[in-house]
Amino acid sequence: MTSKARIDQNLLDSGPVDHIVTGIGQLCTMEPGDGIAASPRRGEMLSEIGAITDAAFAIKDGKIAAVAKADELEKLVTIGPDTTGEDVDGRLVLPGFVDPHTHTVFGKTRQDEYDRRIKGETYLEIAAAGGGIHSSVNDLRSRSSENLLELTCNRLADMLEAGTTTVEIKSGYGLSLEDELRMLEIAREAGENVNIGTILTCLAAHEVPKEFKNNREEYINLICQKVLPAVTERSLAQRLDVFCEPTVFTLKETEKIIKCGMGLGLRATVHADELATYGAAQLAAELGADSADHLIQIDSAGIAALAKSDTVAVVLPGTVFSLGIDKWAPARKMIDQGVAVALATDFNPGSSPIRSMQVIMSIACTQMKMTPAEALVASTINSASALGLSDQVGSIAPGKCADYLILDYDDYRLVPYHTGHNSVVAVFRNGEQVVG
Repeated sequence: MTSKARIDQNLLDSGPVDHIVTGIGQLCTMEPGDGIAASPRRGEMLSEIGAITDAAFAIKDGKIAAVAKADELEKLVTIGPDTTGEDVDGRLVLPGFVDPHTHTVFGKTRQDEYDRRIKGETYLEIAAAGGGIHSSVNDLRSRSSENLLELTCNRLADMLEAGTTTVEIKSGYGLSLEDELRMLEIAREAGENVNIGTILTCLAAHEVPKEFKNNREEYINLICQKVLPAVTERSLAQRLDVFCEPTVFTLKETEKIIKCGMGLGLRATVHADELATYGAAQLAAELGADSADHLIQIDSAGIAALAKSDTVAVVLPGTVFSLGIDKWAPARKMIDQGVAVALATDFNPGSSPIRSMQVIMSIACTQMKMTPAEALVASTINSASALGLSDQVGSIAPGKCADYLILDYDDYRLVPYHTGHNSVVAVFRNGEQVVG
């Protein structure tokens, strides 16, 4: 990256800056040297991490006010008596990770299913025998909100400590009007308690609950006529999601539910082509969804549809890793054909009990052949794009939220290289230190 300084003139004109970060060995801004790039990133831009050595940046009112070489910054900003500073002693600084797909609100863990899969049972076989999503639904319905809130806060705190500053949280283990709303209320309160940014997604269409087993249409009507209107009236979520698979919700059912939600002002995402090649990614692109997620079984038509759209392909390598299956979403092929790719943990009790985006980056690099630079962009600015937040988070750029990490490394490639090691020594949200 060039050393051209970038500033937010309005912030600088408003008085002395609040804080200056100096002594940065390597700053990865996620922005090219000539300005802020359009999002989502694809093609060669998916490798553009905007690295600057000997860098510094200034913060004002919780936002990035200026980014420059260290010897240039003080010439650009006004320093007042209350301006504070921090020398990070040559460490690596990154934007906070953005995790665009999680199921963080749940009760019991499902290590019994983990054991059973290792012994040979498949995900679908376990679900058919009463495990899977229905197991989590039965458990969640029996738990108090206080207990679920405590569990969720603990999990979000772990994510924050590992560098995730913004996280998407889905409902989907309630599958009733009362419990879907309750899950979203818990997710919102947990995010506020932990001081982590949240985007909430209503996934009432995660499965058809057992009480509607013989009347699917009635449950779909419940989602469209009761659940989604209540979610929007109470401002409990920004988005909706549908698990679109031949064995869950069909293409026609998915389209109906998504159009209903969009008509109420919700943005959309789709669990797409995870278990079978089904055309769900194409449907997501046609409907203008934020993202199509999973994509293990996506075909060439689905890839072509995503490449021509602004729908982000969110791949979830932790799910494949945890399930122990032998097929990965074709991330390399999608990137090479122009699809905007992002990464997420899919943190959930059944198929991906992984909370760390650093671990996900490692798996993406070693198993899906994404480069460390691509994995980093996919975990920051592109994952922010998948949530409609690329103008706020995902890069260290003037005017954006000062969400950043200090890591005990001097090279960003060490993040995926040291699989399982949390290298984060401090986490900042809106310019305030929340970890470390």
